[in-house]
Amino acid sequence: MTVEADGFAEAGLRFEVDGKIATITLDRPEKRNAQTFATWTALARIGADLPEQVRVVVIRGEGPSFSAGIDLRMFSPEGVPGQGSLASQAGLGDEAFDRRIAQAQEGFLWLRRPEIVSVAAVRGHAIGAGFQLALACDLRILADDAKLCMKEPALGLVPDLTGTKPLVDLVGLPRALEICLTARTVGADEAHALGLAELVVPSGELEQTVADLAAALLATDRGAATATKRLLAGAAGRTLAEQCAAERREQTARVRELFARS
Repeated sequence: MTVEADGFAEAGLRFEVDGKIATITLDRPEKRNAQTFATWTALARIGADLPEQVRVVVIRGEGPSFSAGIDLRMFSPEGVPGQGSLASQAGLGDEAFDRRIAQAQEGFLWLRRPEIVSVAAVRGHAIGAGFQLALACDLRILADDAKLCMKEPALGLVPDLTGTKPLVDLVGLPRALEICLTARTVGADEAHALGLAELVVPSGELEQTVADLAAALLATDRGAATATKRLLAGAAGRTLAEQCAAERREQTARVRELFARS
């Protein structure tokens, strides 16, 4: 079922729900799925209104690229029609611009919620905002032609769409620095070796591989999957003793729920 909503077409997005699986397609292939303020606003709306039954969210790009990153018109004085430019937004003042960035980040943050598993299906270019969108997902499946690049520093900017923490978490600070400050391209095989991708498959097999993964994820009890993701997501910030206590709390809740069903 394709969900129609005002602004989705302008934002270059399609949103479809098939039972427990939602698919978000970046749908501006003629622009290599470049992103704008409208894209980030629409992503945030999807997260806010996500149907309760959805357990897996797949993000993909239409055409040969996942996303070439920010729409370069945002750097021009005119900006994107109806949306303005980066300069016009920054001209509103520090506090207003901070709020604007926070609103954009909301389109990425919800993909980490414990009750869903988000999967980025990446083929071709995932540059800048495209790379950060893939990093916002729990899992990344790459086609063998995937090319990742954190372009923002080369444009005089910083990555600000929630991508810096997962990048450091996945590859470590020294490698994250090298990737960002050289703005070089990371190919699919290297991405897999660095831990940036769970799988690399031939481009023609990407969609089926993601579908198979989604089916496997749905085979797990939802309550157990949510609690386990919550435990794993918080593990890095806890001591062993704190993690053990968190395991006890989650298991107590799970056992009580299981026996309440019987």
